[in-house]
Amino acid sequence: MPTPPPAKAPVVEIERALTRISYLAGRVRQHDRLMAAAGLSLDRAAAAILRNIAESEPMRPGVLAVRLSVEASHVTRQLGQLEKAGYVIRVPDPDDRRAQRVQLTDAGLAAVDRMREASRRGMEVALADWSTEDLQQFAKLFHRLVDDFVAHAEEVDVRPPA
Repeated sequence: MPTPPPAKAPVVEIERALTRISYLAGRVRQHDRLMAAAGLSLDRAAAAILRNIAESEPMRPGVLAVRLSVEASHVTRQLGQLEKAGYVIRVPDPDDRRAQRVQLTDAGLAAVDRMREASRRGMEVALADWSTEDLQQFAKLFHRLVDDFVAHAEEVDVRPPA
């Protein structure tokens, strides 16, 4: 396979910025701050599960595990804890009565809303000096970036050259 051409300078800078923000967003300390601001005591895995369920229809635990790229047993364990805490319930799968889907309870929806609000407040503080026009342009371009990443996620070959 031929060696791919070197990345263009703007792509290199975008990759660096995304790496930095991914690191910052994934830090335990950042999660702890978010939970404190939201008035919740959820670990990172539980928070990710709640957010994923909130962004879709009720889903099977196996589908959730695939979305999160984790083992099904990990999701099952977390869902058990979230169910005991009153954040999720299991409902029959309308496509297969033997299976179950997981959906948020009112308490789960409220927890996700609190996480989102705390996250938005943090972003507003960080972006307070940005103009409305800059924010609108960035939001538009960032959505485009995410849409393009999603559209090409399966076709990009990221293996190192031989």
